[in-house]
Amino acid sequence: MERSFSEEIRSLALGAGETFHGEGILAVTKALLQSGVSYVGGYQGAPVSHLLDVMVQARETMDELGVHVEACANEASAAAMLGASIMYPVRGAVTWKSVVGTNVASDALSNLASPGVIGGAMIVVGEDYGEGASVIQERTHAFAMKSGLWLLDPRPNLPTIVRMVERGFELSEASSTPVILELRIRACHVRGSFVASDNVRPKISTRELQSEPAAFDYDRLAHPPATFDHERAKYELRMPAARRYIVDAGLNERFDGDLGELGIVVQGGLYNNLVRALQTLGLADARGRSRIPILNLNVVYPLVPEQLSEFCAGKRAVLILEEGQPEFIEQEISSILRRAAVATPLHGKDLLPMAGEYTAEVILSGLARYLQQHAPELPREAGERALREIGELRARAADLLGGQVPARPPGFCTGCPERPVFAALKLVEQDLGRLHVSADIGCHSFATFAPFSFGQSILGYGMSLASSAGVRNFSAKRPIAIMGDGGFWHNGLLSGVTSALLNQADGVLVIMKNGYTSATGTQETISTPSSESRRVAEGTSATGNETTIESTLKGLGVKWLRTVDNYRVDDVRKTLHEALTSSFDGLKVVIADGECQLERQRRLKPLRARALKEGRRVVRTRFGVDEDTCTGDHSCIRLSGCPTLTVKTPADPLKVDPVAHVTNDCVGCGLCGEVAHAAVLCPSFWRAEIVTHPTRWERLRARVRAALFRALQPA
Repeated sequence: MERSFSEEIRSLALGAGETFHGEGILAVTKALLQSGVSYVGGYQGAPVSHLLDVMVQARETMDELGVHVEACANEASAAAMLGASIMYPVRGAVTWKSVVGTNVASDALSNLASPGVIGGAMIVVGEDYGEGASVIQERTHAFAMKSGLWLLDPRPNLPTIVRMVERGFELSEASSTPVILELRIRACHVRGSFVASDNVRPKISTRELQSEPAAFDYDRLAHPPATFDHERAKYELRMPAARRYIVDAGLNERFDGDLGELGIVVQGGLYNNLVRALQTLGLADARGRSRIPILNLNVVYPLVPEQLSEFCAGKRAVLILEEGQPEFIEQEISSILRRAAVATPLHGKDLLPMAGEYTAEVILSGLARYLQQHAPELPREAGERALREIGELRARAADLLGGQVPARPPGFCTGCPERPVFAALKLVEQDLGRLHVSADIGCHSFATFAPFSFGQSILGYGMSLASSAGVRNFSAKRPIAIMGDGGFWHNGLLSGVTSALLNQADGVLVIMKNGYTSATGTQETISTPSSESRRVAEGTSATGNETTIESTLKGLGVKWLRTVDNYRVDDVRKTLHEALTSSFDGLKVVIADGECQLERQRRLKPLRARALKEGRRVVRTRFGVDEDTCTGDHSCIRLSGCPTLTVKTPADPLKVDPVAHVTNDCVGCGLCGEVAHAAVLCPSFWRAEIVTHPTRWERLRARVRAALFRALQPA
């Protein structure tokens, strides 16, 4: 991994009484070590990638404590690691992204939840829900309820987050149940501080080995008939034990106010937005002290009936803030109050949206309606004014812009090696017509946006080839599946390639081989080159590891296999055309080889800077457009989409159309000239080499050339 976490690694070593400063997800990392974990594993993904990345780079600290850290092949293998806590009194934690990662891990999690655990087990999930999300809009809550896993949703405040991690392990051990800690995007990135504690060396670790394995106990296996007793134990023994601990440890927080006839029950992750809305209404001060009593649920499953009945009893009405749907918390509280004969009216989804992120603005609107019904005596001028101002600002912005703000979807990085593959595919479509393209999770999913607009489906990480299985049976043209090397190793190898070979399927798979699991933060895979020095500055690729995608596919029995240089657009076009029209009946795999440009620049920029500082010769390639030659056809832009390839007004007043232009952010990948050549043989592109600290011979040659040009030019 190219990014250095040296600053974050130092903060992991802080001792008792020292102050930790940083982000929420890093506070979780430190809290895990303070809790005495024996092992940590996971699969990277926003917004929790840093947790595993930091620990992987902090090998020295982990080895000193005896903590085993493992970057797993996928979420399923991470979840299976927690099996260590079923039979041994060891604490372990694993992490992954959102509900999509939980879906992959679901088999192992269900089998883990059935027998329960002896040692504390925690799953740190990045709850990627709302406007800033990058995945399907689902919630972890449903899975926790389905499998009987306790779900923590901590208030976005570093001391609270750290406390929930440490108490979460105790909750897990007190109830013999794995615990899920869901961290929303805002909680992951909230900044703050807390007073650190010493890291705890686990009693069983890589430094303190077990001399004998645990004794065999059939009742600890997720296997019939033991599973029938497990189900009863979940709800007759473990859940009551969990509820007792939640109350005794004060995991949920109650904030009293002088308006005791009102009340708000809120998921912990929404607390900050709620306080901001209350402040806008004039019902909370600058320190966040609310006049309306609040029951903050840091544990959203299981709920404690007595705690909720006591809070709601005697109030005019209670507002429940629960983001997303279905309204699990609202429904359960309603049942709890009915069973307890508490007649307090409840509000929730009747005043707030059923789906979508609960921003401070959304909560403010729901609060205003709640107060209008149940506290009309309170002044509402501040809230009404705020809502009115928000509406006026929106109207003014729309008026100034003359309409809606144009969409700005994400796109490929400048010089990304995946862009030329899709440019070549556009050229193939010019010959063969529209093609069915099964897209996949990863950077290559940006090809679903203009100017490429490729992809009829996205079914999951590494699932593109599997998702084309049905299509290829009724399509006259061979479908194409796109997959990254990260997706290939995560799930695509088994779910896609082996299934296609088993069924003797005819189709085309394109694997983007950029060397990393790029979309999640450029983490290494089993086929990542072992030495970065093997990738030289000219952009050629070398594989230092013995395990390669090519050797794996050949070992599986793939007969039709081609590897192409991504940046050679015409070569890629010819290879894709051959794969789609070949008489070979079977799986055809095209490996598009090109290192992630972001990682390449991260590696090369420090080398260039050092060379410049030392006065050594440095060459930088730059592309541009001769505006006198450019006709304004712009096919280069339509086939490239590079953010540095744009248009500008020509200096020639006789030219009406804007001409193509390459900005100074160009990294010299050469794609613009390549696609122009492949499309229309455009002569307007030029390539130059900018030499800093040139040799004497280069200086002399430059002077001779300049003199020659001056002599040939008219006065």
